[in-house]
Amino acid sequence: MSEPQKTAAPAGAAPEHEAVVPASTAPEQGTDAPRKSEIGAEAMESVGGVVFRDKKAEALADLDGSIGLLEAFPYGLQHVLAMFVANLAPIAIIVGAAGLPEDMRAVLIQNAMFIAGIGTFIQLYPLWRVGSGLPIVMGISFTFVTVACTVAATQGYGALVGAVIVGGVLEGVLGLFARYWRRIITPIVAAVVVTAIGFSLLGVGAASFGGGTDAPDFGSPANLALGTLSLVACLAFQGFAKGSTKQLSVLFGLVVGYVVAIPLGKVDFSGFADMTLFSLPALMPVMPEFNPSAILSITLLFLVSATETVGDCSALTAVALRRSPTDRELSGAVTADGLVSTVSGCFGCSPVTSFSQNVGLVAMTGVVNRRAIATGAFVLVLAGFVPAVSLVFASLPEAVLGGCTVMMFGNIIVSGFQMIANAGFSQRNITIAALSLAVGIGFTQMGDIFAIFPELVQSVFADNCVAVVFVVAIVASLLLPKDAKVEGPLVTPSPGD
Repeated sequence: MSEPQKTAAPAGAAPEHEAVVPASTAPEQGTDAPRKSEIGAEAMESVGGVVFRDKKAEALADLDGSIGLLEAFPYGLQHVLAMFVANLAPIAIIVGAAGLPEDMRAVLIQNAMFIAGIGTFIQLYPLWRVGSGLPIVMGISFTFVTVACTVAATQGYGALVGAVIVGGVLEGVLGLFARYWRRIITPIVAAVVVTAIGFSLLGVGAASFGGGTDAPDFGSPANLALGTLSLVACLAFQGFAKGSTKQLSVLFGLVVGYVVAIPLGKVDFSGFADMTLFSLPALMPVMPEFNPSAILSITLLFLVSATETVGDCSALTAVALRRSPTDRELSGAVTADGLVSTVSGCFGCSPVTSFSQNVGLVAMTGVVNRRAIATGAFVLVLAGFVPAVSLVFASLPEAVLGGCTVMMFGNIIVSGFQMIANAGFSQRNITIAALSLAVGIGFTQMGDIFAIFPELVQSVFADNCVAVVFVVAIVASLLLPKDAKVEGPLVTPSPGD
């Protein structure tokens, strides 16, 4: 996009380093559209019909915008805070099911932070064809928790590690050939998967808001007050802050909630008692075992994880970059999802995936700058070497996190609705969306409906609405006639139908 020609500025005009464009003639996004989000427009201040650009906001809205590391750091820190607890929870749950000792739990949690940081760096700055080049944050996946607990408890933690290593390689290979199977992921399929991801996270946000699943004081007045305070702080900051600073609303809410939680006794500092200053991530803390049944169970879930990654890529590019992901981005994202999971297995952790929480944060803030997100990835890697960093983030009260994530998860749902609208309200698309969401979300609310199926099928689908929505949407998209249409004020043609 060419910049308007500069002329001598009259007295009292905006400083020369700020671009000035008449509000009524602001150029549409053209060739720069794939690289910038809509935050640039939102971060402009209008005075007398003239728009003064916020250079920092424009840089944050550009994948490769020039911004100093110190300026970028708070925006990356937001992403770490948004995913930190969710990144640790799967490991803690699986370790408990496997009956591993407490010292092994500490080692695996430290490794989980290190792997999340490495995976995020690879997504941001691809190596060969591994990585998307998009602001995707990686973390330990919740998708595998149920099956992983079963495998670890019945066949041993080594069998789980071996299955993760093999399954990750298979997903990585699948990602390399994404151009051949991507055509079945039509815009309406991607849209309903994104919508399902948003709905699937609502319970996570609500559980955190109440103090955390299985918390003895779940839903207590103190927890609800902290959650409400954090949410109000986020909304107030976003409403009253000016320019690019309003994109730090989540960080502001987390800090306010954390400070208030300290005198209430909601911050647990006990982990600092036996803290060491430095320790290396442990490679192969558990020796892998390659059990065929464990590999089959975990590999099937890698297909679901690939689906979620496709949905996250679609949501991210739709809400932040106003376009669909390219073949290269989609292939790189799924390949990284798999191969980084293999590396995760080598460090004794369960598989990693793109975090929908962070997609919601991008949707809420519009910040897509890779350097900004990379500062968060650096914090995650640092947490893998300096236990104190992990302990600080781990002490964040769940209720505070829940108050800041409720709005983020809602943004993902709205993004899915927008994608459905962009796909077009043809009769065919309406049928696919209605059927897949009704079956996927409805049936998983009553998990016993899958009781007649083998245990493996139940473990994959009974509690995973994203997987069910994906399967139903794919089948409906392949079987419904392409020319199924109906005329009406709310029904419009969609491309390709």
